[in-house]
Amino acid sequence: MRSIKQYTLENPSEFKTKLLLWGQQFEEITWMDSNNHVQQYSSYEAILAVDAFTTIKTDCDNGFGKLQEYQEQAKDWIFGYLSYDLKNDVEDLVSENFDELGFPDLYFFQPKKLFFLKENILEMHYLRMIDDEIEEDFKEINSLLIDGSEFKEKKESPCGKIKISLRITKDVYKDKVNAMLAHIHRGDIYEANFCQEFFAQNSCIDPLQTYVHLNDISKPPFAVFLRMNHQYLLSASPERYLRKEGQKVVSQPIKGTAKRSKDLVEDAKLIETLKNDPKERSENIMIVDLVRNDLSRTAVKGSVKVEELCKVYTFDQVHQMISTVVSNIDHNMSPVEVIKTTFPMGSMTGAPKVSAMQIIENLEKSKRGLYSGAVGYFSPKGDFDFNVVIRSILYNEEEQYISYTVGGAITAKSDPDKEYEECLLKAKAMREVLEGI
Repeated sequence: MRSIKQYTLENPSEFKTKLLLWGQQFEEITWMDSNNHVQQYSSYEAILAVDAFTTIKTDCDNGFGKLQEYQEQAKDWIFGYLSYDLKNDVEDLVSENFDELGFPDLYFFQPKKLFFLKENILEMHYLRMIDDEIEEDFKEINSLLIDGSEFKEKKESPCGKIKISLRITKDVYKDKVNAMLAHIHRGDIYEANFCQEFFAQNSCIDPLQTYVHLNDISKPPFAVFLRMNHQYLLSASPERYLRKEGQKVVSQPIKGTAKRSKDLVEDAKLIETLKNDPKERSENIMIVDLVRNDLSRTAVKGSVKVEELCKVYTFDQVHQMISTVVSNIDHNMSPVEVIKTTFPMGSMTGAPKVSAMQIIENLEKSKRGLYSGAVGYFSPKGDFDFNVVIRSILYNEEEQYISYTVGGAITAKSDPDKEYEECLLKAKAMREVLEGI
């Protein structure tokens, strides 16, 4: 059982900064921040989970089975991630590409200390609390002195300036897109998400400062700071993968991206162009069909519905086309089974899904790992909420290796040059943050 205490905050924004700063003392951290995006489906504005009581780390072999066992035994809040390579547990697939990050395929932990922020209300949920630990921690967090410069002052990296390298050159990228187009024209697939890695070796960063900078220039609804000992995820994700609340399941795939303009008239035109772009709409609709099919595997008959189709949302860096697909499940359905039957998310694979993943594996150079996986939580009741790990920096502090990956959907109408430009647009925030260090 958890001890729970609620507080009314005088300055929620300032407390949020203090809370993130205070959490850095722990080796297991999951920080999730909605950046005050108003969403139809949301429970909290920010969550901090720290200090593991129990953990599960495993490779893809029976990964979902092990997760289900862990989730059912814990009957508690658990936080963590599902890497893209759990696809090998769902289908007869492999992941043999280059991997320097070395993240486990699946990781969850049961936090001793949990903080939920919504508007000006803070809830603290502590496991095996010692004496007045909640009250003492609350006072300690509140007493932190901040002046706004904690994350903004650039610290000199002991490893020198970060030099970003490309895993594949532009010409090789275009050749691989053309190879994927050949598969599409041959009828092997309709669409596939093709990705490329950017990386820096023998490099180091201040993870918290880097995350805060990335979050400040992106302000996405599904931001994450995750620490697992010496491995970090710094994510500015705009995309929800899957959410379950009660018997309702929600998926919100993104397909379709346009740049922003500082000129308001030009920016409005870019939105209209994206809304009416036949290629972008066809990409989105294909993935919506895939998601509908995935959700139908666990849904009550006739309950799968498209609530929003190809709606354009605006973020600080880009405009995105997002659809919302929902379903209802039977109350006896395992929450892990709902995830397993939809994983990996269609927006990061393609259609048909298994063929697309086989082709992706052959054409990409780097193992995706946590990139295009998902970070989130399960509640004690079996509800869950997970993002899609995109627009993210991955960092192995021990190996001094920094990585970010970007990609896009390749369809019959794709132009290799334009696809490459879209990749650079998606990579802009991560590059800006790292090169500014």
